[in-house]
Amino acid sequence: MQMESILEFIHRILKTLEFEGFRKQAGANAFTMSPKKWIESTGAIGIVSKAGRYGGTYAHSDIAMSFATWISPEFQLYIMKDYRRLKTDENSRLSLNWNLNREISKLNYRIHTDAIKENLIPPELTSVQVAYTYANEADMLNVVLFGKTAEQWKDENTMEKGNMRDAATLNQLLVLANLESYNAVLINQGKNQKERMELLRQLAVQQLQTLEAVSLNNLPKLEVEINKN
Repeated sequence: MQMESILEFIHRILKTLEFEGFRKQAGANAFTMSPKKWIESTGAIGIVSKAGRYGGTYAHSDIAMSFATWISPEFQLYIMKDYRRLKTDENSRLSLNWNLNREISKLNYRIHTDAIKENLIPPELTSVQVAYTYANEADMLNVVLFGKTAEQWKDENTMEKGNMRDAATLNQLLVLANLESYNAVLINQGKNQKERMELLRQLAVQQLQTLEAVSLNNLPKLEVEINKN
């Protein structure tokens, strides 16, 4: 059940005549409320009550968690602490993965620069011209992957520390490492910059789309049993 469905569910409950009757009867000794009666009277969604030997009351995980935190402050505290722990672990893993991909891109950059040195830098170039050649090839990869040069990014992000690659996502860093290796191969094959840009752009788009399609959000959600008859 999506969040919108849960809100609709709560709103419908609060507006039913049956709920008003439940509220008035709640203080009486003879008043009883079973999950089945609640479901049938209010048309509740996201919750199911089954009879029989293997029956029980089942609810969407969001409803089950909300119910559990309502009846147990201790459980609520546990959920809050565990949530903070999981977010800390997640941030730690993301940081490790980001640093790993950043180091991989730096190592591949050496492969990239060696190919440039062997194929694109004739002996007669001055040191300034050599530096420009390296920077030009690096910026070509920036344009292919990020859609802008390093200088353009810096002009748009004057308050940011570091460079555009320091601000890249995990997926972008992984693709960048692959682009550096692939560009080195294309340079060794003698392809000019225009040809390389077209091929590199195709690779970048394909790999980014593939990486973005891999998501834990696509995994099926399980229902949680909150009570057994």
